[in-house]
Amino acid sequence: MHAKSDFLAPATVAARPLDLVRHHRALASVVALLALPWLLPNHSVAVNILIYGLYGVGFNLLFGYMGMLSFGHAAFLGLGSYTAGILIAHAGLSWWAAIPLAILASAVLALVMGLLAIRTRGIYFAMVTLALSQCVYFLVYQFPLSGGENGLRGVNLPALDFGGLTLDLLNPTNKYYAFLALVALTLFALSRVLASPFGGVVEAVRENEARTRACGFNVEHTKLIAFILSGAICGLAGALNAIHLSSVAIESLHYETSGLVVMICLLGGMGTFFGPFIGAALFLLIQDLFSQWTEHWQLYVGAIFIFFVLFFPKGVWGTLLEKLDDR
Repeated sequence: MHAKSDFLAPATVAARPLDLVRHHRALASVVALLALPWLLPNHSVAVNILIYGLYGVGFNLLFGYMGMLSFGHAAFLGLGSYTAGILIAHAGLSWWAAIPLAILASAVLALVMGLLAIRTRGIYFAMVTLALSQCVYFLVYQFPLSGGENGLRGVNLPALDFGGLTLDLLNPTNKYYAFLALVALTLFALSRVLASPFGGVVEAVRENEARTRACGFNVEHTKLIAFILSGAICGLAGALNAIHLSSVAIESLHYETSGLVVMICLLGGMGTFFGPFIGAALFLLIQDLFSQWTEHWQLYVGAIFIFFVLFFPKGVWGTLLEKLDDR
């Protein structure tokens, strides 16, 4: 007990201003996202950035704050998409009822995968999560209601009436700000989690796992909870993606989608609130630009990614924050 209090004592004093900064950055992220649709060519692109940015936020909790590289997060995004899509298309549930169930499904999957994966470290952890994710891919592929190779169709949403006010999610602007409300709640909840003693242990595990364990903390328990929270956030992103596209593609569960979120976090900046959204915007806009010019757009996107990794090692947003903090 004495070792645990010694370990936390200096961190507690320093955490107060740091936690305030985190809350301010979460608020600043939401304010910036409020203006995003008006800075882009169309609002549909803004919705994609919001969804994949949220996907990056979920992955960033595990990778950026905990320091654990997963190649299996497509399983949580895809399962969230399929759960919400099936409940809406086949069970007739409304989107606001399907979303919590999609989050729950992804959280349960994260619990199962986490119990198996957290026994390993480093590249072994990455490979185990990749293997488990591919198992989920084939299970969903064979599931009768998933649509197999053709994916799931018919995720249609009727307009909602709130006391005379109609919310039509087919309108990209309405859809964006409805999704943003959920993203904002997620960001503020995440800022509270990271500001808690649990958040301190999460970062302690990243910095020195052996010392954290020696101080009496249950490292495996911390890893598992972080893994579940990460999966739940990615499940929310998946549910929003199904609603946005009115369909679910089997590619949402593919390992390429797991690699995509790694690229998003590295481009934007690991361990930052707004970094995943910057990374999502960069990737999606670059992809959209070069795909109009050539079929081999992946070559150019890869070259640009290498450039950013070399000259912005902490990501675009992470490097900018570092420069501002140095002043």
